[in-house]
Amino acid sequence: MSTTPDPSTDDLGRLVVRCPDRPGIVHLLSGLLTELGANITDSQQHSSDPSGGTFTLRLEFVLAGLASRRAELEARLAAVAGEWELTWRLTEAAHRPTVAVFVSRADHVLQELIYRVRAGDLRADIVAVLSNHPDLAPVAAAAGIPFHHVPVTPATKADAEARALELIGDVDLVVLARYMQIVSADFCSRFPERLINIHHSFLPAFVGANPYQAAHDRGVKLIGATAHYVTPELDAGPIIEQEVARVDHRATVEDMRRVGRYVERQVLAQAVTWHVEDRVIVEGPRTIVFA
Repeated sequence: MSTTPDPSTDDLGRLVVRCPDRPGIVHLLSGLLTELGANITDSQQHSSDPSGGTFTLRLEFVLAGLASRRAELEARLAAVAGEWELTWRLTEAAHRPTVAVFVSRADHVLQELIYRVRAGDLRADIVAVLSNHPDLAPVAAAAGIPFHHVPVTPATKADAEARALELIGDVDLVVLARYMQIVSADFCSRFPERLINIHHSFLPAFVGANPYQAAHDRGVKLIGATAHYVTPELDAGPIIEQEVARVDHRATVEDMRRVGRYVERQVLAQAVTWHVEDRVIVEGPRTIVFA
C-alpha cells in the first residue's frame, strides 16, 4: 500500500550522528552543512554523560538537490569521521520505507497502520501482510496490499519462517502487529533494529490465553501497551513507546479488551512512525527517542 510522493520532502534530509562527547561536535556538523548550503530546520541532541559519555545528535535539514549531492555530503562526513570517531546515518525524507506487517486474527493494529499510511501520517509503504491465519485477507485486499497466508505449527515453524522471508523480500521494516507467534533468533538476526512488536502491559503478571480475564479478576486499574524492537530474548528488546489508560471497578472484561485495543493501536503506530522518521536510536538495552 503506497501513496503519492510528497514533493515537499524532496530536499529534506536527516542526519543522525553518534560519537564520544567532546566540545565542538555541533559546531563541526552545523558548519559542514552550512558550507554545502544546507538549512538546518530541526536539531535534537543527547549526552549520556557530559564528562565522557556518548553524544547523539539528530539533524533535519533542507539541501537543494539533495539526491544528487548526497555523495558529496557523505564524502564530507567520511573525512571527519575518523578524527571525531563518528558513526552516522544519512537518510532522505523522500524515501518511503517498505514495511511488512505480520498478523494473526486481530485486525485493530493493522487497520491503524493502514489508516495512517492512507492519511499521510505515516510515510511508509505497506508492501505485504503475512498471517498464520486467513482471517484478515479481506482487510489487506480492501487496502490493495498483497496478503500471504503461511500456516505455522511447531513442526513447520522453520519452514514457515523461511517461506515468510521469501515472500516479504528485503523490506526495510517488519512489524509484528499482534502476530501470535514467537519468531526465532535467526529471523531476528535478519532484521536487526528493524523488527518491532507490540504487547499488552499485563506481562509477566498475567500470561496465557486470557490475560484480560485474569487482570479483571485481580481488579487491575491500568491497561497499557509496549512497543519494542524484537531480540532473541522474548519481549525484552529495547522499548520504543509505552502508554497506559485507566479503568475502574465498573469495567467489564470486554471493556478492558476494548481499551487495550485502543492503546495498542496508538502505541504501535507511534513507534513505527518514529522509526521511519529516524527518531529512534538503540543504545544497548534501551533507546533514545527524539520525539
